[in-house]
Amino acid sequence: MAKSKEVKTNAMRILDRMKIPYTFQTYECEEFIDGQHAADLLGLPHEIVFKTLVTEDGTHNYFVFAIPIDAELDLKKAAKAAGCKSLSMIHVKDIQSVTGYIRGGCTAIGMKKNYPAFMDASALRFEKIAVSGGKIGLQLTLSPRDYEKACRATFCELIRTTP
Repeated sequence: MAKSKEVKTNAMRILDRMKIPYTFQTYECEEFIDGQHAADLLGLPHEIVFKTLVTEDGTHNYFVFAIPIDAELDLKKAAKAAGCKSLSMIHVKDIQSVTGYIRGGCTAIGMKKNYPAFMDASALRFEKIAVSGGKIGLQLTLSPRDYEKACRATFCELIRTTP
């Protein structure tokens, strides 16, 4: 009898190739809702789960940001981190053509191109964080420093704070 083969995403293959330790969890999801829903399905604390957002500077230069799922990206802080005058979110319809991933399964690890990646500095408070694993229904857990290594991310303040 043939052994069932574990299906690996591009992100997982990259982590394996780089010998970066990670764990993964899967969940049933016919249609992606949001990061909070995914965290709840997996029983993960919201503060350790990070969503991946993709922006552009208006001249088709793309930048990737990972922020806590309950937070909102501050585009001014993001632009400053990226060294741009301004940034805007890319349209949902463009996510796959730009990144190679679909909405809900997007991660900075293993995109079509190595876009500049940034992670909110709050990740450094945790031993482990969770990010999408490259497809809907899959979350990867790894250390923030290993995430940094895997996608050459820069840590900085990225989230909107309420006065």
